[in-house]
Amino acid sequence: MQDEMQAELNKVVRALAEFYAREAVLFEKDLGERTLTHRLAVQIESQFPGWEVDCDYNRLGERTLRLPKGTIVSTDDRLGKSIYPDIVVHQREIPDNLLAIELRKAANHQPIEHDQHKLRALTDPHLWFAYRIGVLVTLAKNNVASSEVYIGGVIDQALSVWFSARLRDAGLGAG
Repeated sequence: MQDEMQAELNKVVRALAEFYAREAVLFEKDLGERTLTHRLAVQIESQFPGWEVDCDYNRLGERTLRLPKGTIVSTDDRLGKSIYPDIVVHQREIPDNLLAIELRKAANHQPIEHDQHKLRALTDPHLWFAYRIGVLVTLAKNNVASSEVYIGGVIDQALSVWFSARLRDAGLGAG
């Protein structure tokens, strides 16, 4: 199981390396998170053949993804309940949910807790829309400033440390 997760996360590392190699101008022009998200999704798609990659995809089959009652609300929804993962790797019709990615710019001053909460919910095996892996990446101009990996509704410390080391090995990690 750990090897399978690492294999999928290695694809994310390769996508991030290609993203930074091709998209430096986005950081130079200080473009927004949605633009960065889309361009990273293009690179993610090339690493996951046979999977669909979508931005702001809020469905599981015909159902709308919603946070459980009593949780913080999403600012993306007038009703405050739907959630929109930044990037997902999945099969739309089956549905089969592999990976949910939340992306932040290092200059984002909004609380990180909202993104963390979304990934806990999106990977929670007790909820009907669980993704196998969740990744939170904070992008600085030249590297990934920070990252977290979520499995089973919680931060997986061992995989988070491993992923951070892989980013550093690829020349993408801070420090």
